[in-house]
Amino acid sequence: MNHELLAATAAAVGKAAARMLTRYSPESRQAGLTELLASLRDNDAAVTDVLRPSLAEVRPDATWLDDEHGSGPLAPGEWWLVDPVGGNLNAVHGMPGWNIGVSLVRDGRPVLSVVHFPVLDEVFTAIEGGGAFLNGVRLRVSAKTSLDGALAGTGQARPGQDTDLLARTGSSFTAMSMAALQVRVSVPVTGQLAQVAAGRMDLHWQLENVRSHAAGVLLVQEAGGLVTDLDGRPWDIASESYLAAAPGVHAAALEVLTR
Repeated sequence: MNHELLAATAAAVGKAAARMLTRYSPESRQAGLTELLASLRDNDAAVTDVLRPSLAEVRPDATWLDDEHGSGPLAPGEWWLVDPVGGNLNAVHGMPGWNIGVSLVRDGRPVLSVVHFPVLDEVFTAIEGGGAFLNGVRLRVSAKTSLDGALAGTGQARPGQDTDLLARTGSSFTAMSMAALQVRVSVPVTGQLAQVAAGRMDLHWQLENVRSHAAGVLLVQEAGGLVTDLDGRPWDIASESYLAAAPGVHAAALEVLTR
């Protein structure tokens, strides 16, 4: 049943991806903030118009939630956590690094995820206990055992972050830059988590956790990675922070981030 559910979810996401591709152009250029914000809203609406009814057919009793910047616990039951266009800002600037991300959360725990990068033709999928895959090929996190050769990353979880959080993010970037080979700061966050799952990156951290990242977290976990909060406790959907990393670098990265 889980594999049938995953296939149906991936098909629904694929339909939404096809819709978004009709709107996307590498030649896209925005004249100003007003036009940019309108494009962001229109992209989200176009994807939601396709995806919401499709997912309702897949799991009629699951609650839809697309507050991509929301955080905190969820009530018991099943929830579709959706980021209609992860990296929407990339899309409206004509860059290819955007995705459509969906996770099914059951009683506060992600049990299924699909993260589709339409321009790159990459579909990441995971089922709790069933592994993570990229276009059907099993994924494993990297085998790195030292931070000095690690590619790390972080990103901005929400726009308009408070000054203290931005300062702490800057400090964490500085600390990790002194320990790792390279640190990337970029969005979408779920895109970085997918790269950790694929072994292309070695770790990703966030000082702020939002629920829509659950799709990427499940990918990392099912690819053999470790995901904890910055106190070292197992990740929870209501965690206030997290570190997702290959097992060989997780402890060292956690030490750097909590000095």
